[in-house]
Amino acid sequence: MTTVPEKQRLSEGAAAHHGLSEAQLLDMHYKMVLARRLQDRCYILQRQGRAAFVISGQGHEAAQVGTAAALRAGVDWVFPYYRSHAACLTLGVTPREMFLNLFAKRADPASGGIQMPSHWSYKRLKIVSGSSPVATQTLHAVGVALAIKRRGEDAIAITYLGEGSTSQGDFHEALNFASIHKLPVIFVVENNGYAISEPTWKEMAIENVSDRAAAYGMKGATVDGNDLLAVYQTAHWAIDEARRGHGPTLLEAKTYRIVPHSSDDDDRRYRTRKEVEEWAKRDPVDRYERYLLEQKILTREEAEKVRQRIDEEIAEAVAWAEQQPDPEPGDMFKHQYAES
Repeated sequence: MTTVPEKQRLSEGAAAHHGLSEAQLLDMHYKMVLARRLQDRCYILQRQGRAAFVISGQGHEAAQVGTAAALRAGVDWVFPYYRSHAACLTLGVTPREMFLNLFAKRADPASGGIQMPSHWSYKRLKIVSGSSPVATQTLHAVGVALAIKRRGEDAIAITYLGEGSTSQGDFHEALNFASIHKLPVIFVVENNGYAISEPTWKEMAIENVSDRAAAYGMKGATVDGNDLLAVYQTAHWAIDEARRGHGPTLLEAKTYRIVPHSSDDDDRRYRTRKEVEEWAKRDPVDRYERYLLEQKILTREEAEKVRQRIDEEIAEAVAWAEQQPDPEPGDMFKHQYAES
């Protein structure tokens, strides 16, 4: 397994060496808090009977904001998966657009309200819709990366998936093809320890997903997925390698989802409350906020104002999105085939 070169490793206390300004550091904090509180609100809406289904990624915020912040929004191609709320928000999808998707409204930019929630798509930002079967997006990302290379474009492709998806044949075919052709593509595996209800030790006999990179002759790195700055630094390195024509990287971010697999899942059947509570102590949002407080980049009063601002933004987005028109019956035939 190839890891990030030692000279490029940075501690949390050396954030300035990442080339990030205080404004950028604070924006990443805003995006993490926004993603967490937005996803929490989605669950509340579902329990109130105002949304049919929720699948989200509370606990994955650092893994997603850290990688997405290293991208060029609207230039690089992004192939998300169903937990990619934080990544999409970081790239420029708005809370209003997120709730249009949740409520399946006609103006939903992801599908016009005819696809199930969390199947993200946004043409302007080059976020490409995925299919419900897991790992299919990895092949799509590789195909676009091949086109980028053949056209000589200054862009990369990045795809997100859970570690359970790495058991699919699509994933292995994607890695193999990407490595053979040295394509500019990053595979971000958000390893939260469970493929729905099955723990990692039942899925694979190796310690790290990134260990598989060596078998395909590509770079691999495992990073603490709850450490925003570590994720950003590693993603920045991998993206830079891809842009310079040095081929793909398999990037594994080890994290934990602090909510059930979905709103229809009872996670008490396969993991203990003690386990969830222990991981909650490593919450990536709280961890990053503590860092900003310690570095005197943020004050407690400012942090509270950020949360108040976000709660108001979310409340407004929910109220607005719920009032938007539903799809018409004939809309079910849209977005199926190319239209003149």
